[in-house]
Amino acid sequence: MKKITLTIFLFAFAIISYSQDQTTFILVRHAEKADDGTRNPPLNEMGKERANYLSDLLSRQEIDGLYSTPFKRTMETLQPIADQQGLEIKNYDPFAKGEWLQTIVEKHGNGTVIISGHSNTIPALANALLGEEKFEQWDESDYSNLIIIVATEVGNGKLVRLKF
Repeated sequence: MKKITLTIFLFAFAIISYSQDQTTFILVRHAEKADDGTRNPPLNEMGKERANYLSDLLSRQEIDGLYSTPFKRTMETLQPIADQQGLEIKNYDPFAKGEWLQTIVEKHGNGTVIISGHSNTIPALANALLGEEKFEQWDESDYSNLIIIVATEVGNGKLVRLKF
């Protein structure tokens, strides 16, 4: 049921906001991480299941780019999508404060990109794309947010927020 709902939302959102120069951003926090005592843990089993579920949800969506912070958990969240669609995951600097987003808009105009980040970076990227302070840092235990923003330029986006 969730997959059908997400497909309907994506389709409706695409119709409402169609423009040849718009980039669709799908922003997701990394899935559940292992508690291995390191600063760079991999996903745990639940996280791997969520990553596979995300890949299943987006299996009919053509993805043009995958971007992740250079941490195991963010890259592993996108790996099933990369495998499914034959894409490479490109790393971005989580401290770049979103300056690189305009390059993504220009590179992937009329395309779809997925960005995997953290509870403190994804809300900041969403705010940059929207041009307003709509999101605060997410709770450390919340892994279910999925933000879709369609933008022609950074700071002028339209938003759909889902849970998965």
